Amino acid sequence: MSEAALADLKARGFLGLRVVGDVHGEAAAFTHAAAGAAAARLFLLQLGDLTDHGPDSPGVLRQIFALRDAGNGRFLLGNHDHKLRRALLGQQVTVQEEGLGRTLTQLSGASDGTALAGRAIVEIAAAPAWLRLRRWFFVHASFHPRMLERPSPPEAGATKPDPLLGRALFGEVTGRLQTDGFPERLHHWVDRIPAGLTVYCGHDRRSTDGRPYLQRGAAGGEAVFLDTGAGKGGHLSWIDLLF
Repeated sequence: MSEAALADLKARGFLGLRVVGDVHGEAAAFTHAAAGAAAARLFLLQLGDLTDHGPDSPGVLRQIFALRDAGNGRFLLGNHDHKLRRALLGQQVTVQEEGLGRTLTQLSGASDGTALAGRAIVEIAAAPAWLRLRRWFFVHASFHPRMLERPSPPEAGATKPDPLLGRALFGEVTGRLQTDGFPERLHHWVDRIPAGLTVYCGHDRRSTDGRPYLQRGAAGGEAVFLDTGAGKGGHLSWIDLLF
């Protein structure tokens, strides 16, 4: 997010950002997040993974597209978003019944499902994989210092992930599965966040108390993990940052 973009947000009366973690089809909770952001004059920035698992992925897509149209919000590219786009284009992907399969079923049953699918293809293609705004950095899964040297690819959602984009979407993994069936993830990247920078991310449910999880790194930076299990038995979390 450039200084010009920040100046534009301020000129339009926004007082800060509402940073929202993984939604995963929890449309009702996302409605509350968006309504609160509007009431507080906060621009809504969602960290990716809009769909899958939860009860109403079409409802989430309707809301984020409405926010985009009104200029009141945007979303970053998450791994579930990237996979949804490929599935909607008919590309071969693994479809988990309780994840992407649930989203595709919900879309096929929605009266506006075809329109939502078409819009999703376009919006996901253009979604940034990471953004920086002064001392704040936003990414779905994990950070790498090279992200500070260049902006997100302009069509990140429409490309096969290279190593840097893969880091943004999937984080660092060991190749092993945990007992819950999810990949075992590494968090050494937090130690590479420079002092004075805070990375806000989702993807990895690290909280043990229902609140966003904060980890400070060896270089002086810190990461805030905002995925608290929406759509997967937990709830939706967000944090407000004032300009």
